Amino acid sequence: MHALLDILTSGALYAAGIRLAVPVFLAALGELVAERGGLVNVGLEGMMLAGAFGGVLGSYLFDDPWLGVITGVVLAVVVAAIQAGVAVSLAGDQIVTGIALNIAVLGATSFMARTVWTDGNVPQVEGFDPWAVPGLSSLPGIGDVVFGQGALVYLAAALGAVLWWVLTRTDWGLRLRACGEDPRAADSLGIRVIAMRWQATLICGALAGLGGVFISLGDIFTFSDGMSGGRGFIALAIVIIARWSPSHLVPAALLFGVCEALALRAQVTSADLPYELLLALPYVLTLAVYAGLVGRTLPPAALGRPYVRR
Repeated sequence: MHALLDILTSGALYAAGIRLAVPVFLAALGELVAERGGLVNVGLEGMMLAGAFGGVLGSYLFDDPWLGVITGVVLAVVVAAIQAGVAVSLAGDQIVTGIALNIAVLGATSFMARTVWTDGNVPQVEGFDPWAVPGLSSLPGIGDVVFGQGALVYLAAALGAVLWWVLTRTDWGLRLRACGEDPRAADSLGIRVIAMRWQATLICGALAGLGGVFISLGDIFTFSDGMSGGRGFIALAIVIIARWSPSHLVPAALLFGVCEALALRAQVTSADLPYELLLALPYVLTLAVYAGLVGRTLPPAALGRPYVRR
């Protein structure tokens, strides 16, 4: 118990929690945009995996992590474009399309990794090391925790603020929400529903891909098969926990991140807790919160319904 208390009072726990929350937060932010437009993007996992692979590939080929970011985001947007083509333009089943893409990307990234690196061993590449913000990193208590992170953490925070403003304060955000609530009424008012849903899906893919890039270039600097580790599905649950609110995504993602950090740190200490419980803790807690909120939240009225213009 004493060892567990030491972990809970350690600033390193919460610094790690922020890092672990960022990929889920970015994927959930993208999913929020898609669902506000009426789309359920179950393909988040595949988009994150494409981003993770693309990040390592770009950094390896160009020896520049920022070009790795661009490569990862582009690959994820390609996956998102396939999703939009089937689920939006062809009015296909959104759930089936997303699951199929997840399976396809899992196989494609595994195959491509073994094609690029013929020995099957993906090397360490250039990534994003922690960077202390001058002045702010020396603040007592929160300095090292919040302002000693890598560049992608700050980019994620900025994107969260921008998307909050776009969704709640702009005409584009209002039109997008109209497409998620009543697409036929929105169409009658001159809003191009298909185009808006395409835009939402591509934005979702870019953000999910950036989340995947963070996993590979912001933490371990390499790629392994299936390294997204179910975070895309956790992001789906976090959107519901956050009640489709951009501002509520932050605490919801941090809940998962801190729980995962606690599980990882407790495994390497003398904390007398079952190994299996520690591994399951972040997922069980997230699903418990999700289960407690189901039925008490109101999703966009047209969520998951294909739209065919008559």
